[in-house]
Amino acid sequence: MIRIPPLSLRLSEVLHRTPVLISGIRNTQSGSPNDEKHLRRLLWYLLGGTRGGPNRAEIIKTLQNRPSNANQLAEILRVDYKTIQHHIRILEENGLVSLANKGSYGAVLFLTTKMEEAIPILDEIWSRIGTRKISETAKE
Repeated sequence: MIRIPPLSLRLSEVLHRTPVLISGIRNTQSGSPNDEKHLRRLLWYLLGGTRGGPNRAEIIKTLQNRPSNANQLAEILRVDYKTIQHHIRILEENGLVSLANKGSYGAVLFLTTKMEEAIPILDEIWSRIGTRKISETAKE
């Protein structure tokens, strides 16, 4: 006998595997004050409220200047490849970056429109935190 998991379990698996769907759902009512408030809180948590925040901010800043793959980011930021992969996954799950040719070797990362529009929020958060940037310390 074949056992079929309940629909809710299958749906949650699909949504977990495809964070782009979730971010697409979140963007349906873009532009409202609540969306900006949600995005501001999300960025504060991801960049200012966690230990990996500086790495994530540097990834976003690097991608703002030039789309790159995970290996290029690891070299540019002088951070372990696995660390970069971890942060990319978190940023992607939250709809801030997207992968072209997802699943292929050397998939290129781009900032989503949502993140490009939130760059002023990122800069504001970074100025309030007052943390030194990773790329500046790597050059020293």
